Amino acid sequence: MKKLCVWAVAALLMAACTPKAEKATDSGLLQSNFRTEVDGKKTDLYILRNKNNMEVCITNFGGRIVSVMVPDKDGQMRDVVLGFDSIQDYISKPSDFGASIGRYANRINQGKFTLDGVEYQLPRNNYGHCLHGGPQGFQYRVYDAVQLNPQELQLTYVAKDGEEGFPGNITCKVLMKLTDDNAIDIQYEAETDKPTIVNMTNHSYFNLDGDAGSNAEHLLTIDADYYTPVDSTFMTTGEIVPVEDTPMDFRTPMPVGERINDFDFVQLKNGNGYDHNWVLNAKGDINRRAASLKSQKTGIVLDVYTNEPGVQVYAGNFLDGSLTGKKGITYNQRASVCLETQKYPDTPNKPEWPSAVLRPGEKYMSQCIFKFSVDK
Repeated sequence: MKKLCVWAVAALLMAACTPKAEKATDSGLLQSNFRTEVDGKKTDLYILRNKNNMEVCITNFGGRIVSVMVPDKDGQMRDVVLGFDSIQDYISKPSDFGASIGRYANRINQGKFTLDGVEYQLPRNNYGHCLHGGPQGFQYRVYDAVQLNPQELQLTYVAKDGEEGFPGNITCKVLMKLTDDNAIDIQYEAETDKPTIVNMTNHSYFNLDGDAGSNAEHLLTIDADYYTPVDSTFMTTGEIVPVEDTPMDFRTPMPVGERINDFDFVQLKNGNGYDHNWVLNAKGDINRRAASLKSQKTGIVLDVYTNEPGVQVYAGNFLDGSLTGKKGITYNQRASVCLETQKYPDTPNKPEWPSAVLRPGEKYMSQCIFKFSVDK
């Protein structure tokens, strides 16, 4: 009997010392796969959840939204953004998936701009232009993260004067709030000690089917009468032209794939599909819907609101099947739609467009709301 007791105690001790299996998020992610150090700063995965059991997972590496679980028309929870299962994938497979882009989202012509008589040269990382703040923009930096409560995450990044060629030490904050009406409310703030430019956005790749298949049947609506054309290097020409009677007209819902390959229309040829800025009719009214995306398969609807003047719509034209994302899914061409609220591209070189200049004593403030619902 004594022998039996000794064995029982030993078994209990072994069980107590055995680590419990890590519980995955609803989207199947393990926090341990996001814990490492990059440039001496710790990375992690943060989980937001609201009263409806909607879940949003975010890593502070690049301030990236990694997964978004929302209910479809049948009540089934689906992950509606593209991304990776681990921090190592984000590091080794350069992408903009889900990132908080900065210091300047979109393109700056030839990487040059002049501010207060001083010309600045930025890295030229895309067809001779500076794209998304350069090859080491904010999407490849580690933000300092503080989870304020189960539904709010605050991210902070301090960019030094001269980083990627931009002037000024600038402190940028990104507040991500998951509201109880199933919206991700993203608020950006920035302050600088020297005149500079700033234009931040979120670069989530949405697929509302939840399976990262083709975006062709997604219904897209954009409340915009005008857009800004681009040349063959994806640079805005400086024109603002009507969408009427063109494949750029999404004032009423239209399947993304309906006209996307109409390369007889030079803008679709230049953009290899949709990769353009639309001039929003809302003109900064955060209460007016700027754009909407709907899956005809799942009934999931994404409405976008912003105080910014434009939205860049990118239809995943350069996804090519070379990236394998979450759950081993291959991301083929046009597996998503990005809705990037922002100032117009190359605004620093087009003074007649809404300014991106930030000066000492001023505060940059930008807001984007991604609101999810279901149309049964």
